[in-house]
Amino acid sequence: MDSLPLWLLAVIFVAGGAVIWFAGIQLSKTTDVLDTRLHLGSALGGLIVLAVATNLPEIAITVSAAASGSIEVAAGNILGGIALQTVVIVILDAFGKRGKGVKPITYRAASLTLVLEAVVVVAVLSVVVAGSQLPSHLVFARLTPDVVLIAAIWLVGLFLVRRAGKGLPWHEDGKAPGTTTAHPNKHRTRKPDPTKKMSTAKASIIFAVAALATLVAGVVLEQAGDAASSKIGFSGVLFGATVLALATSLPEISTGLQAVKQGDDNLAMSDIFGGNAFLPVLFLVATVISGKAVLPQANASDVFLTALAALLTVVYAVGLVFRPKKYVLGMGVDSLVVVLLYLVGVGGLIAITLS
Repeated sequence: MDSLPLWLLAVIFVAGGAVIWFAGIQLSKTTDVLDTRLHLGSALGGLIVLAVATNLPEIAITVSAAASGSIEVAAGNILGGIALQTVVIVILDAFGKRGKGVKPITYRAASLTLVLEAVVVVAVLSVVVAGSQLPSHLVFARLTPDVVLIAAIWLVGLFLVRRAGKGLPWHEDGKAPGTTTAHPNKHRTRKPDPTKKMSTAKASIIFAVAALATLVAGVVLEQAGDAASSKIGFSGVLFGATVLALATSLPEISTGLQAVKQGDDNLAMSDIFGGNAFLPVLFLVATVISGKAVLPQANASDVFLTALAALLTVVYAVGLVFRPKKYVLGMGVDSLVVVLLYLVGVGGLIAITLS
């Protein structure tokens, strides 16, 4: 796309974003159906089904980069957007549900299961930071210890979330009073069940088509964005961590807003945490394909953004425990803290790129 004029790249970029937005809405609707029919529950559905589907562009880009030997691209692609995907929760909090008496999203979605998901994200990101400091020659059978540990933590996290969905030895089984769908299969307080209007087969077909559209549009979006940034002289790292990361986060935004609209705040937050925990697992795929250690190729800005993502996740984990009731500047207190920390983080990223 480097040969295309800037105006055409802008048109392609916007068109790709529109496709991803519409496909994301369909993904959210059909995931809700499949969660119910397959008895997954909102938390596990967001952690696996929706999180994987909305990250299909990153999967395709990582596989392509690893196959071509550009493992530093694979590392940057995976780590660059995790922090901003956490900031997507701010958008869901500020624009997802408004009106008199509405509480912030961490009040409505408060659940020990979500806190557990946040802990899994922090654990995975901690291994990412540690793995970036390992020597690049620690490769055995096309694997490195860091990526194996990341995959293991993710799988254990899935098991624990599944276990938590069946019940926890806490007061009210881990469900805080006044939540929406901490246990989505019990006492649902939401709009009319869409599963009654859509068959499982139809939901599966729509999900597959929407996932394919997300995959194709996401790859086109990223390629057009890279070409446009080079033409206008925008720093690749800074562009990737801000504008491009926001664009590739459109699936999470559209699916999240749709989930909040449907009354499933739990699914909306689980999609974000699930995606952030799943993306580093792609390092294992990239390592197997390339036969080289991927994490040691991460640059300073990638490691910085990974640490920032872990910090933002901790803020929301604390918010899920303390459940702020009041809005400040149109968002919950935890979301405001996340915005401020992210802005400080962007400042630190600029300092790194200029050094």
